[in-house]
Amino acid sequence: MATKASKQPIQKVEPARSMNPFDDMERMFENFFSRGLLHPLNMDWAKLPKEATAFQGKTPSVDVIDRDKEIIVKAELPGVEKDDLDISVTQNTVTIKGTTSHEEKEEDGNFYHCEMSHGSYSRTLSLPAEVDDAKANAKFKNGVLKLTLPKLKTSNRTTVKVD
Repeated sequence: MATKASKQPIQKVEPARSMNPFDDMERMFENFFSRGLLHPLNMDWAKLPKEATAFQGKTPSVDVIDRDKEIIVKAELPGVEKDDLDISVTQNTVTIKGTTSHEEKEEDGNFYHCEMSHGSYSRTLSLPAEVDDAKANAKFKNGVLKLTLPKLKTSNRTTVKVD
């Protein structure tokens, strides 16, 4: 004679947690800043205009391309205007500074709304070779900066065969 198995609810099993202490520390910081003492400072970045979030919590992407006779530096600087860029070059470094500012006002009768945001960015890069800083060339289009820096000494490249 068959007996009926008692119907027990199915228990959900949580996925195994990472044993990485850095993940735990990051989670603790996220919890502290989102619910902790600094909660009033926790802004909703998604509601800000794109110009305000250009440099929010990260540095723009920068590529350094080493060619035989020159070094090319490309930097993505969203929300930055050409006049708000400051670029300085030495024989072995490049410093890129940019600022953003945005102001939005809306008035309608007794209603007045104003949002202002400002951001800044500064980054100094070490170059892989010495460059002729007097012959540096900069172009800025659609938020992308392209620096062409001629080398003082051309580099000889050799091909290495992999066995």
